[in-house]
Amino acid sequence: MVRLKQVWSSLVVLAVVVIGAGAVPITYLESAVAKGAVCLDGSAPAYHFDKGSGSGANNWIVHMEGGGWCTDIATCVKRKTTMKGSSKFMNKDFGFSGILGGKQSTNPDFYNWNRIKVRYCDGSSFTGDIEAVDPTNKLFFRGARVWRAVIDDLMAKGMSNAQNAILSGCSAGALAAILHCDQFKSILPKTAKVKCVSDAGYFIHGKDISGGSYIESYYSKVAATHGSAKSLPASCTSSMKPELCFFPQYVVKTMQTPLFVINAAFDSWQIKNVLAPTSVDKRKEWKDCKLDLKKCTAAQLQTVQGYRDQMLAALAPVRATTTRGLFLDSCHAHCQGGSAATWSGAQGPQVGNTKMAKAVGDWFYERSTFQNIDCPSLNCNPTCPAVSTED
Repeated sequence: MVRLKQVWSSLVVLAVVVIGAGAVPITYLESAVAKGAVCLDGSAPAYHFDKGSGSGANNWIVHMEGGGWCTDIATCVKRKTTMKGSSKFMNKDFGFSGILGGKQSTNPDFYNWNRIKVRYCDGSSFTGDIEAVDPTNKLFFRGARVWRAVIDDLMAKGMSNAQNAILSGCSAGALAAILHCDQFKSILPKTAKVKCVSDAGYFIHGKDISGGSYIESYYSKVAATHGSAKSLPASCTSSMKPELCFFPQYVVKTMQTPLFVINAAFDSWQIKNVLAPTSVDKRKEWKDCKLDLKKCTAAQLQTVQGYRDQMLAALAPVRATTTRGLFLDSCHAHCQGGSAATWSGAQGPQVGNTKMAKAVGDWFYERSTFQNIDCPSLNCNPTCPAVSTED
């Protein structure tokens, strides 16, 4: 479990974009505190807002930060002393790039939209909602309230006039984009074109190396700790256990709003934590392999390849209708839309000779449909970036 906590902590690295030119200042939503919409430690939620202009003045992209989950009192107490559990520890500026980038050359379809980065400080993919606060740990499980407070604030700041809108996110934030997608559409004007984009949020109900599903028990703890059941899509929880409704493959089946999924078939986070979680790797045979696939045995690589098969099966609901989009590359990566280099850069990953920026833009504006699955084996795509173990 210690190793798993370290993995969740490593997701902090994943979610933070390097701050540079054009950094966007933080906005603390102090008015949300009175509504009980607060981070784990009771501090105000926060976001970064880069205002739209010109033809994008009435277009909005709300992008939710990622960074894992906390599953119990101990992990949430630890989390509340970090930027993933408290706005007191958040960096004051955030460099926007990739899908949030403000340059036409690198983000041609969305560069002049109102672009918002919602900071992640609840540890539940914005699903928690428990009224009571235990005085011994002073933890606030209010992720769902945080999400709604931010959306309401943006509506008051002009999103109520939106013509086009996207709810998106990376990793745990991308899962939140799926879970809140239909609700987001219901809040926006009926005349608006509203769609959702998940970047590395398609966590699958996969089998691990022991033949079980450790990730299911993990989400069960998240749901119980945060009181997530009432905030998960009712179209899913009406027929399934709450923890199963953290898996997009069951939520997407009944989703009404168009969704675009960007994911790696060999998702580096999922291989480490869904396929080969430390708790089931009793002999530590996967310790090196799951961090660097070059260190895997032939048998292990075959198991990794089998994970791609599980991923494809889980993506069936996405592929069931062309109103949904899919960019599934065969890279060993996690969260690929956050940098200009991978979103649209010359060296960025391509599927079907198309970069993700063009694929998402064409799909959103309905210039063309896009559902492309990459070549079938690891390292078969020469446009995949060099593998990083820092995700």
